[in-house]
Amino acid sequence: MTTVAPDSDVRRHELADFLRSRRERITPEQVGLPRGRRRRTPGLRREEVAQLSAVGVTWYTWLEQAREIQVSPQVLDALARALLLDASERAHLFALAGSPDPAPHTPCPSVTPSLRAMLDQLGPIPACIQNSRYDILAYNATYGRLLCDLDAVAPEDRNCLWLAFTHADWRASMADVAEVNRTIVAKFRAAMAEHLAEPAWKALLARLEAESAEFRELWARHEVLGLGAKTKYVRNAHVGLLHLEHTNLW
Repeated sequence: MTTVAPDSDVRRHELADFLRSRRERITPEQVGLPRGRRRRTPGLRREEVAQLSAVGVTWYTWLEQAREIQVSPQVLDALARALLLDASERAHLFALAGSPDPAPHTPCPSVTPSLRAMLDQLGPIPACIQNSRYDILAYNATYGRLLCDLDAVAPEDRNCLWLAFTHADWRASMADVAEVNRTIVAKFRAAMAEHLAEPAWKALLARLEAESAEFRELWARHEVLGLGAKTKYVRNAHVGLLHLEHTNLW
């Protein structure tokens, strides 16, 4: 009979192998340590990694031996810095440890000319590009006039959550504003679970809580929802009531 190792065992061994491989590729000179005359191991010694990370040598040795020990996000952060991990390696380290990253690398979103061209070609269908925080990064002319005059909104305020709770025209365009706002808050809470330490997310949350009692009440419910297609009813100021099928392309 074949015995399958528990997932936690597999993760610990993968983590141990990954740490060892990263340690062995770094030269002492890269981290400001003297090479010395007698160095039998490639790269850094375990005690050197422990020193650079401000952790105990025995504890770090156990980590590379795949012992069943707890590792805090702060220690993982110190190890990532000591081992000179890049953004992808750092994300892999935290994933193997099953721990949230207190300072995740978030690439700056960019809207390429080809994406802008695609938005324009979708007209007269309203379309926009948003990130997971509901910032509106780009939109076509139809979307720009769908719920309010987006061109008149300051770029820093072009966020669906912010507009849903603070912009009179945007709110008036929603035929079922109470349900729409309940849904977007639940989706925002679900998405924020992966971005709890990110300043931009925390700043948006603080801004919404300070500005809107309605948002505070919905946020306190702790409801969560995933992404999905949805029917929306919009009262457009130019053409009246619209029945729209809302689709996320991710």
